[in-house]
Amino acid sequence: MIHVIHPGIYCTIQDKGRFGFAKMGIPQAGFLDSYAATMANILLKNRKDSAVIEITFGQGKFEFTSDTFIVLMGGNFSPKLNTFSVEMNSVHEVKKGTILTFGRRLYGARTYLAVQGGIQSDSVFKSKSYFSGITQPRLIKGDLLPILPAKPYLDKGFSKIREFHEHFSSLDLPCFPGPEFDLLTEVQKEQLLETFTVSEDNNRVGYRLHEVLENELEPILTSAVLPGTVQLTPSGKLIILMRDCQVTGGYPRILQLSDYAISRLSQKVAGDQVKFELMN
Repeated sequence: MIHVIHPGIYCTIQDKGRFGFAKMGIPQAGFLDSYAATMANILLKNRKDSAVIEITFGQGKFEFTSDTFIVLMGGNFSPKLNTFSVEMNSVHEVKKGTILTFGRRLYGARTYLAVQGGIQSDSVFKSKSYFSGITQPRLIKGDLLPILPAKPYLDKGFSKIREFHEHFSSLDLPCFPGPEFDLLTEVQKEQLLETFTVSEDNNRVGYRLHEVLENELEPILTSAVLPGTVQLTPSGKLIILMRDCQVTGGYPRILQLSDYAISRLSQKVAGDQVKFELMN
């Protein structure tokens, strides 16, 4: 078991997410930074979609009540096992009674705690991912999270990876034209390739950007949207939908981020800059 001593700002259980339920109005949810979470599972030789704990801005405190192996991947919040600093992106053996804590933020917005075999919580609509109204919204103090008994980790030669600095430092968000992209003027299309700033209004549902794009487009009929859809609002501000977004929307869908771009954006914080990299 993992005992949640303190749940931090916003910690949830996430796996790859829910697919095939949009017709019921159920969002996808899942790893916000799919790249980091998947790499953590690969290091532990888990299934790529095994459930992990997504920890936003650190500040969580967790006790391991049984032996296991773990990986911390993503944003670096100066983690410690008991009193010892923990190397990111590496496999660590953890003994019963060990306590994981976090400290100063070095980079990123979210880190992923993966355990050998994955978090063994219940699935709802074929996923363990937390989403309010379907599961509990977030971890709370006192939660006990089931994990599998530890097995020997034999491949020590593949127990760490290099830090992927570009994942956090790059401004570029690879994307593709959205369904309403061709309704934009040439000036608007050029403005889209300028630098934008992440606003304070950012979470698992969506990221708003500060800068305003001149906009005279009419709202569209309510249509399907996906994680990564970039919407142009009547005010001219852009909203980038994230994993917990709704399944339909009425704003023009001018761009669609790649899955990797969603992961990269999920590690940005208010004041960070981004640039859309339009792919052909």
